[in-house]
Amino acid sequence: MPKKVVIDPVTRIEGHLKIEVDVDGGKVVDARSSGTLFRGFEIILQGRDPRDAQHITQRICGVCPIAHSMASARCLDDAFKAEVPTNGRITRNLIQGANYIQSHILHFYTLAALDYVKGPDVPPFVPRYEGDYRLPPEVNKAAVEHYLEALNMRRKAQEMLAIYGAKMPHITVIIPGGITEKVTKESIDQFRSYLKELIDFIDNVYVPDVIAIGEVYKDYYDIGRGYQNALAFGIFPLTDEPDPTGQKMLIKRGAYANGKFIPVDPAKITEDVKYSWYRNDTSGLNPAEGKTEPQPRKAEAYSWIKAPRYQGYPVEVGPLARMWVNRVPEVYSLGEKAFSTMGRHLARAIECRMVAHAMVEWLDQLRPGEPTMKPCEVPREARGMGLWEAPRGAIGHWIEIKDYRIRNYQVVSATIWNASPRDDKGQRGPIEQALVGTPVKDLENPIEVVRVIRSFDP
Repeated sequence: MPKKVVIDPVTRIEGHLKIEVDVDGGKVVDARSSGTLFRGFEIILQGRDPRDAQHITQRICGVCPIAHSMASARCLDDAFKAEVPTNGRITRNLIQGANYIQSHILHFYTLAALDYVKGPDVPPFVPRYEGDYRLPPEVNKAAVEHYLEALNMRRKAQEMLAIYGAKMPHITVIIPGGITEKVTKESIDQFRSYLKELIDFIDNVYVPDVIAIGEVYKDYYDIGRGYQNALAFGIFPLTDEPDPTGQKMLIKRGAYANGKFIPVDPAKITEDVKYSWYRNDTSGLNPAEGKTEPQPRKAEAYSWIKAPRYQGYPVEVGPLARMWVNRVPEVYSLGEKAFSTMGRHLARAIECRMVAHAMVEWLDQLRPGEPTMKPCEVPREARGMGLWEAPRGAIGHWIEIKDYRIRNYQVVSATIWNASPRDDKGQRGPIEQALVGTPVKDLENPIEVVRVIRSFDP
């Protein structure tokens, strides 16, 4: 008879998540992922001025508000037919890049590393699940020191972001048509100084730490595999030209399902709600026509998260998905081992390094004194779509404007993809599927389970 293990709440994540697993014969045989908080931003936005959207939607996430601001602004750019000047495109990239750096450092050291690194018996290293800590003493000692160093590095990444973003979290500068902050020689030099120090930490501490821990926990390249499907909307545009297919970006748009690379058509995205607390007659809709109509206490439902699918496939999103569909050698060469607990950590570190080094080139492309935004008008009626990538994965914003107001607004966040419940066909969500087969040595200390969960950075 399977034994049920309930982790509620899952700690050291950004959000409200409950995970239940059934364990039989020392392994997980089934899993359920439950988002336990209803937020209703789509309802809040109805009837508002469309320009409110990129400010309000940032409150969806306190760690990655930049991505929601960017997705919303791109959605409004699309609806308003706005043109973003070169300085606006690049400064948007730099703001988002700074957020990637701080978020990836935050995730590995503050949220995930303590599943592998055993610190002293004082907070924040306790309370913890006991059991499988295997780093050699000298490696463990260095990792604890790097944990503390990472706190300072993350702060510096936030300060770097504020040079063009004004503040963090919940910035105010990104608007339809660009950003409101000006570019000066002084701001470029200041940003470059921060970036140089952060690149040194990423290259010489973060990436080596991930590789070192992966060497000791090699079995975690075979744990947490899941469906091996991936989706990325693409991020960091490299040109001012229109790019409807997302191929003119540092990290390109793409998908991988059922063992094949496939193109991305946003019209093939649907959201199922059979096992979510929303009305069943809203199930299966594309987000452009989506509805958010809550139905608490619905029979069979167990989550406030919907179940988005691409061409009917449950797909993983995030750094691993982005590195895989872009066939980045350090990740792609791992083959199926990339789709694993440790593969996700490696992909995140490799991506952090890639983005940080690209930002050096973007700084060189800025032109002090040239405009960072181009004014645009709110249309009486329009539709728009903004596809982007949060540090945690693909996010999409969709808007319908009527009489200069928001008639409908829909958001599909990164963790909605990864932490979704079963869909209308009964297919598990990506985290649920990745948990199946995970070994659990001690039901009272299910450290193996949380390692898999946190590798997704939910």
